[in-house]
Amino acid sequence: MLIFNHDTITEILATVRANRLRTFLTAFSVAWGIFILIILLGTGEGLRNGAEEQFKGDAVNSIWVFGGFTTKAYAGFQPDRRIQLTNDDFDHVRMVSDGQKFSAQFDGRNSNRKVSYKNESSGFLTRSCMPDHNYLENCTVINGRFINDRDISLNRKVCVIGVPVKEALFINDEDPIGKYINVDNIPFKVIGVFTDPGRPDNDRLYIPLTTAQKVFNGQNKINTIWFSLPNMSLEESNREAAFVRKSLATKYNVHPDDPGGIYVENYAEEFQRIMSLLAGIKAFIWIIGIGTLIAGVVGVSNIMMIAVKERTKEIGIRKALGATPLSVVLLVMQESILITAVAGYVGLLAGIGLLELARKMMPSSDFFSNPEVDLSIVLSALLLLIISGAAAGLIPALRAAMIEPVEALKDE
Repeated sequence: MLIFNHDTITEILATVRANRLRTFLTAFSVAWGIFILIILLGTGEGLRNGAEEQFKGDAVNSIWVFGGFTTKAYAGFQPDRRIQLTNDDFDHVRMVSDGQKFSAQFDGRNSNRKVSYKNESSGFLTRSCMPDHNYLENCTVINGRFINDRDISLNRKVCVIGVPVKEALFINDEDPIGKYINVDNIPFKVIGVFTDPGRPDNDRLYIPLTTAQKVFNGQNKINTIWFSLPNMSLEESNREAAFVRKSLATKYNVHPDDPGGIYVENYAEEFQRIMSLLAGIKAFIWIIGIGTLIAGVVGVSNIMMIAVKERTKEIGIRKALGATPLSVVLLVMQESILITAVAGYVGLLAGIGLLELARKMMPSSDFFSNPEVDLSIVLSALLLLIISGAAAGLIPALRAAMIEPVEALKDE
């Protein structure tokens, strides 16, 4: 059996000391292979976490509708015609679609506006919306309330601010609810404070759509219509997006094949595309990492072949004194497994340590966040090391077992 007792370890260490440089280079190749595998897997997980962080800020099962410029002549209309969505289109989409939650936006020419309170001021994104918008954004009101239907119908100058906005304007933990802040010198009453899982989405404030249309000279214009879908397959949601686009294209006499007049984005399709891409990257990382590890294992196998060649006479003497072929095989395989396991464990620790350092030192971004390796991956890597070590020593061990004592004693 592959049992490491004191005599076995002492003999293996003696062999290692006799070939320090060769053993070090071989062990380094194994350690480097597992190190690269762990780093690549951690990097892939960081990319996945960053992508999920981006989508976490919005309802994934949602559809966005935009007006654009036509690219084809149709029904007597010339190309390059601007399609401007309006409040009527919002009602139209609500009527013809299977959506559950609906919102719309009009932000004027500049959505980044100067926001001030007393002596504090800063620039923040000002986003107009409808009452369902907090659901679509996955944001949570932690103080006060969100915009409601009466705010919309009465064109109230109210706003809901993100936590960073509160911290920038209201110092000394002043309660912002009921206070008035100025948005481009227009007073708005703060009715709520929210937090959003999508980090960039916190640096903003929400105001009623109808209010934005009036104070920012929007009339009845809408830039974007956004609605969520019930649980649907990707194919079903794509059909819903195509139906909504066709309905609006018919309303505005846009050519059915014109991609520019009415643009509809299926967020679920984008999410699926990104996740599939990341899955492909992860598979590629495994291929590269395992390939690097195999290169190290081949090095171990080569060094064991050389070691067997150099110890031919010793092995012959062992067999002449009664050593069985199985004991010779186990001796060589134990040496191979020990070198591979120790080197691989060092590489494993180095990789995990570097990922942990990167996780603490690197700021999270929209594209890369929290690089880490799952415990199951670590355990799988350890198992892979043991199997690799055994495989690396198997062929040299079998060769050693076939050595005949008489031939070995003749070897010079």
